[in-house]
Amino acid sequence: MPSLTQARQWYAAADPVHDFDHIVRVYRLAEQIGQAEGADMEILLAAALLHDTADAAPDSEGDRPTHHLASAEFARRVLAEEGWPDDRIDAVVHCIRAHRFRGGEKPQTLEAKILFDCDKLDVTGAIGVARAFAYAALAGQPLTGEVSESFRNSGQKESGEPHTPHHEYLFKLSKVRFHTATARALAEERQRYMAGFFERLEDEVKGRR
Repeated sequence: MPSLTQARQWYAAADPVHDFDHIVRVYRLAEQIGQAEGADMEILLAAALLHDTADAAPDSEGDRPTHHLASAEFARRVLAEEGWPDDRIDAVVHCIRAHRFRGGEKPQTLEAKILFDCDKLDVTGAIGVARAFAYAALAGQPLTGEVSESFRNSGQKESGEPHTPHHEYLFKLSKVRFHTATARALAEERQRYMAGFFERLEDEVKGRR
């Protein structure tokens, strides 16, 4: 079973949004939710440690849209070297392949659903706000800017409209849905906080506060 100490080296060069601190938060949520939901903890925790290791894979180019696939193959190699049975490796690999919000593979097992929930809980609440702004900075996007009615209604930006953290909140973060009752309970307050934050941010951007 991979350990947190072992996992740290896999994320040494990761960006601040997907770094080892993110892994630790997801791992701790997986411990909490997995125990509450009756998951196979070995599979779940291994998946939590390995789910964002794409940049550690020798053939990876750090491509976020396919990072879940590269991370899954990296996990397969690590667990095979540890002597895991094929069926349990496949279970971990499925968790990792199915954890991406915009990915094509949907979580089918309890462990995959919990990993998805834990990863998405980390884009909610105060940490979700911090990560949204960090991601915008990394991508060279503006941190503030008005959101058009077109984007609010259809997700289509007007000509020259930037993609700010507020846009990302409306486009993705506010739309995250959770598979397990335990995650939904944890998400409720976090989602309220994010909604309030971006409402306040909009007021300040428009000079209403």
